[in-house]
Amino acid sequence: MWKKVLSYALQNQPWRMLPSRTSTSTTVSSAVNAMLLRSLKEHYLEVSKMSPPPKVNPPSPFTIVKGALDGNGPVLRRSYGEEEISISVMRLANIIPGVDKDGDGDIDGDGDDDVNQLFLHVDVSKPGQAESLHFLCGLYPDALGIHSVSMRPKVDTSASDSDSASIVVPSTYNGPVFEDIDERMRDAFHGYIEERGINDSLFPFLQAWLYVKDHRNLMRWFKSVGTFINENESAKEA
Repeated sequence: MWKKVLSYALQNQPWRMLPSRTSTSTTVSSAVNAMLLRSLKEHYLEVSKMSPPPKVNPPSPFTIVKGALDGNGPVLRRSYGEEEISISVMRLANIIPGVDKDGDGDIDGDGDDDVNQLFLHVDVSKPGQAESLHFLCGLYPDALGIHSVSMRPKVDTSASDSDSASIVVPSTYNGPVFEDIDERMRDAFHGYIEERGINDSLFPFLQAWLYVKDHRNLMRWFKSVGTFINENESAKEA
């Protein structure tokens, strides 16, 4: 409606059309920016008041990788004899965003499955070996299942802060479909990672850790977008 009113006013004052259009465009743009900045600030304050979950420590002997909250690499690591074991984690919603589980056309991103189903990338490496044994696992509050087993380039778990190693995507054969493997071999693989502490006891810590990471990323997003919009607005006024 306000666009029609402005258009009508300009048509009835043709001698002022060009300067008025420029002035009006600037005013509308500033108003939109101000509305967006206000909305970003309100949501930033709302999210900042959310209470974090109770602090949970990872099960011993796993330790948290320094700087993991700010990177996309391993979250936990431990030693097992000469082996180095690292764990990266993500949610189902982060792998397949906006999954329509019930087929009704709605995005079901807040369901219990998204919260209670985590995916682990587990790397088992040995000194002097260029590749590591990689497990992709589904982690639940009361269970852990293996989706695939493959050989991948070794992950550098010595990286820290913003230099944390990222999850490596395989470029070669990713191994057979795990469910097609002989049942005794599947059980043996489950026993292999269980022996190294990869089980559902990791769930409470990793779920809480992901909450903190998502909260921090959301706060950072509100702030960075607001700063960008505000800087554009300041440049117009200069």
